[in-house]
Amino acid sequence: MNRYQKWLAAAGALAAAGLLAAAGLVIYVDPFFQFHKPLSWFPYLVDNQVSQNPGLARHMEYDSILLGSSMTTAFNTDWFEQEMGLHTQKLSYNGAYPRDHHDIMEIVFDAKKDSVKAVFLGLDEGTASADVMQTKFPEVPYLQNETCLDNIPYLWNKEVILDYILRPMADTKDKSDWAEIYKPWWTDEYYNKASVLMYYEPAPKKEEPLPEDSFLEAVEENLALNICPFIEEHPETEFYIFYPPYSILYWNDVTRQKELDAVIRKLEYMTERLLAYDNVRVFSFQNNRDIVTNLNNYADYTHYHKDICHYMVRCFQNGEGELTPENYKEQLADLKKMAAEYDYEAIYDNWYDQTPRFTGLEEE
Repeated sequence: MNRYQKWLAAAGALAAAGLLAAAGLVIYVDPFFQFHKPLSWFPYLVDNQVSQNPGLARHMEYDSILLGSSMTTAFNTDWFEQEMGLHTQKLSYNGAYPRDHHDIMEIVFDAKKDSVKAVFLGLDEGTASADVMQTKFPEVPYLQNETCLDNIPYLWNKEVILDYILRPMADTKDKSDWAEIYKPWWTDEYYNKASVLMYYEPAPKKEEPLPEDSFLEAVEENLALNICPFIEEHPETEFYIFYPPYSILYWNDVTRQKELDAVIRKLEYMTERLLAYDNVRVFSFQNNRDIVTNLNNYADYTHYHKDICHYMVRCFQNGEGELTPENYKEQLADLKKMAAEYDYEAIYDNWYDQTPRFTGLEEE
């Protein structure tokens, strides 16, 4: 072997060793949790829902899960332990569609079988009538399955190594609090009426009302394919399904678009369909005027302060805000009345309203 061949062999061996070391580091730390649960000592950065939720669903220790869109990211999972004695894993997807809920529940129930005591699902009215196969993010095959052979994009990934292994090791200030993963960036000072109104643009007005039954076929398809099969297959699991409390500005848009009758009928249908199951409880906070009409509770026209999330957890425990076969029509009629009769123009009279934020957390 001449010196050039020796040099090439040495370079090849060095490159191979480097690749093996990189793959070994990724497997050992496993920042996307594809192979094992988190190392107790490593300062993990958990900020990528698409890449990290599947692994969290497979390998974390939990007995309940929190699902939903960005309407669920401000929840602190410690509250479920404090209020309900449940060890809950947050698996939110910003902008989630029902198919996103389906895909992550498929992983959860495959990994945990019958050990999931509760599912807390924030079901957004607006996406409940989306296409049944629509997802917010494209599927990443190697994250969705447990096959090791397709993990090359993970094992030799510059961003994984630099941003999720080396950077956290060099500076632990970005270490995630496991109870608050994916939490919104807004701090308390962003939750105020002036800030909300500054960025809110009312929906354009429409002339013709949307027919009352416009959403029902799509809602039924989504429930039948993406939600109800898990309810039916896991009768031992309690499903807490809640309609998040968007601000009154959301209902301003609904009324301006002349969709109020159709939206209320959609909520009625969803509620009727879900309450047919013994292992489902449905909660609605949409007509809680202390929450939705006080824009100091919001960072924009839909995203509410974390104190309201804590309040909702307490409601899951004590039953406040629960819809039942006896009261759901009355509660949704009240929501319709609030949305139809509210003085939306008066919202702009006092931009710097100092009404305190709602918490609902006074000691009982």
